[in-house]
Amino acid sequence: MVKLIVNGQNHEININPDTPLLWVLREKLGLIGTKFGCGSSLCGACTIHIDGKPIRSCVTPVSNIEGKSVTTIEGLADAEGSLHPVQEAWIEHQVPQCGYCQSGQIMSAIALLERNPNPSDDDIDTSMRGNICRCGMYGRIKAAIKSAAKKV
Repeated sequence: MVKLIVNGQNHEININPDTPLLWVLREKLGLIGTKFGCGSSLCGACTIHIDGKPIRSCVTPVSNIEGKSVTTIEGLADAEGSLHPVQEAWIEHQVPQCGYCQSGQIMSAIALLERNPNPSDDDIDTSMRGNICRCGMYGRIKAAIKSAAKKV
């Protein structure tokens, strides 16, 4: 039995402790916003926050996060349902094309802005380098991060 705190809710899940967190989120908790991309921590589609830090859930055993706070894309809106400023910026700048990578992109962007509330272009490029967008929306992603930085 593994005890998890996901998006502020406590869960007890009977699962092999070596199971990647991504599959627990998607298959056991029904939180399908976090995507499977590569399974090797290379693309960023599975990025979530553990105690406020971005991690790749596809390679993180569920046993490694027991007792820690997990935040997924579904947990970003506030209690009234208002979107996070980064999510609002994504909409404003029409970032998604196919949308598959976007939850991971957003989670990485939020982590960047929490570390650096006024990132330069180089800061954004460096921080977001590990998140792949096959549609090539990098210019829109950068614009959305700069826009969100003014609101966070």
